[in-house]
Amino acid sequence: MAHGLEAIDWMAPWLDLWRTSGECVAAGANSGLAVAAALNTMEPCPVSFVPQADLPEGEAYEAFIFRTGQVPTRDGLHDFFNGLCWLKFPQTKIKLNQLQAAQIARTGIQPVRGPARDALTVFDENSAVLQAPDALWDALQAKDWHSLFVTLRPLWQESQLILFGHALVEKLVSPRKSMTAHVYRAQAASNSIADIDAWLAADLTADKLAGKPFAHLPVLGVPGWCAANEDPAFYADVSVFRPAKKP
Repeated sequence: MAHGLEAIDWMAPWLDLWRTSGECVAAGANSGLAVAAALNTMEPCPVSFVPQADLPEGEAYEAFIFRTGQVPTRDGLHDFFNGLCWLKFPQTKIKLNQLQAAQIARTGIQPVRGPARDALTVFDENSAVLQAPDALWDALQAKDWHSLFVTLRPLWQESQLILFGHALVEKLVSPRKSMTAHVYRAQAASNSIADIDAWLAADLTADKLAGKPFAHLPVLGVPGWCAANEDPAFYADVSVFRPAKKP
């Protein structure tokens, strides 16, 4: 397989959402296509994927996408997963791009991103979306790891955690216990991907994201995502499952 995609374990539980389209795109890349070309063979998408060389020198990546409807794409895991996210969450990706482009138009490209652009980048690169009962979400926000993963463990059967950030999914090709997602709570009408996509696109704003509405979750703690976490002692590692800061 080309472009480093051979390292992906498609049976990893966090890749359930991405498996079908991901294997198809990877097969195209394995046959000799560039990642951009392989992504363009998939179901209709509101953008097209073009080689990275098509991005003009000096133009911001997000501004180029907003102007042209084209996503510059390199051959490699990072942009491969970004493309899959465009295929699965087109409305949300469009909204994020619109918000980024608006920030760039307002402030230009600065050496340090402002809070809104920083939060937009965090969401795009490292977020996960959680649908869960209130008790589970409250325990996550409180970093009450024992309640979250041991006492309330059955509630994970009523929950859905979707990895959205393409950098996070890329990192999980070589999983480590310390890998942590910025979790955004979704309250869509259903757990279908189309409904979650529509809900996120309507809900996300620059101001809301700048307020840092994230909870931090070491993703290998999710029940069923790592065999070792069947033992409650897995969560006693305070270097990963850090206690909440005292007020």
